[in-house]
Amino acid sequence: MRAAIEKFLTLAKKDRRVAWAAFAAVAILLAVLPMLVDMGLGRSWVRVLNFTLIYIMLALGLNIVVGFAGLLDLGYVAFYAVGAYVYALLSSPHFGLHLPFWFVLPFGALLAAFFGVLLGAPTLRLRGDYLAIVTLGFGEIIRIFLNNLNAPFNLTNGPQGINLIDPIRIGGVNLNQTTTLAGIEFQGGYLLYYLFLALTIAVIFVCMRLQDSRLGRAWVAIREDEVAAAAMGINTRNVKLLAFAMGASFGGLSGGLFAGFQGFVSPESFHLLESIMILCMVVLGGMGNIAGVILGAVLLTVLPEALRYIGEFERAVFGQIIVDPSDLRLLLFGMALVIMMLFRPMGMLPSTRRAREFEADDAVLDQERASVYDSQR
Repeated sequence: MRAAIEKFLTLAKKDRRVAWAAFAAVAILLAVLPMLVDMGLGRSWVRVLNFTLIYIMLALGLNIVVGFAGLLDLGYVAFYAVGAYVYALLSSPHFGLHLPFWFVLPFGALLAAFFGVLLGAPTLRLRGDYLAIVTLGFGEIIRIFLNNLNAPFNLTNGPQGINLIDPIRIGGVNLNQTTTLAGIEFQGGYLLYYLFLALTIAVIFVCMRLQDSRLGRAWVAIREDEVAAAAMGINTRNVKLLAFAMGASFGGLSGGLFAGFQGFVSPESFHLLESIMILCMVVLGGMGNIAGVILGAVLLTVLPEALRYIGEFERAVFGQIIVDPSDLRLLLFGMALVIMMLFRPMGMLPSTRRAREFEADDAVLDQERASVYDSQR
């Protein structure tokens, strides 16, 4: 017995060392990733890397609403727009305000959470398709407001959008420009990457804590059976509102980062297609699983950009461009989504619970088919 315990402790220490070694390797890779991408693929891919981190935060926020609580939200881009326009209005010459980044970004997240509660309050009795239609309408209402609130008082500058937005500055350092810190020169975009990475890690940590918390288990209970959850004493109204507010706050945070990074916002950046794309990241990656959502966000951000090189491939093989790269890119992207849903409907990295549900459904289907076959004999 003593020998078995000692062997177990030795294996545990060994596994802990392996885990720490893997953690250190991932940390080093993330630290040098922008340099590697810049050297291998070019400066434009560093921008893609920054956008990937923004979409990871967006997907994790939507995963709280859709993956944890089971509330189908097709208007999530509205919270993204709220955060972006709050940053743009408070840090641009539009109103002559140039408030600091550390104030504007949290304020945008809080205002987006407030809008999340406004959306959730009238939809507490709705489920499924009805909830999806209402949230879709909410997202379109926000976009139309942003597109038309330039008269009689010019609040959003209408379809022209807001430009000359202040870049993200921390401690007087412009993160968009090449900067020398402690004798090390960081190219433009590198410091933004490290800021976005730090915020993404913070969002992942919050999501992990929420998933294992009492609130996270209440969200899962509502997703599985709302009536049973209410019968067990869960305040479904408050828990749903918290899901909408928490998910919306991550959307507002991402929107503020987008505005400071891009330097320009307009209603055209917040179409319904953007909401659908974020939802695809959650569903294809693995709804309810944080690692799967991150993987889905990375693939659906990088893959469309990588498919832009199809034109060069056609020119190299056929000597000319036969099919327009933009059309072929969307065609291949759509085919990939269809194939994925046919052969891996639970997502690439599904949660354990969701994988068991799909396995159970397959077992029930096989049993029903066998029963029909037996009755025909």
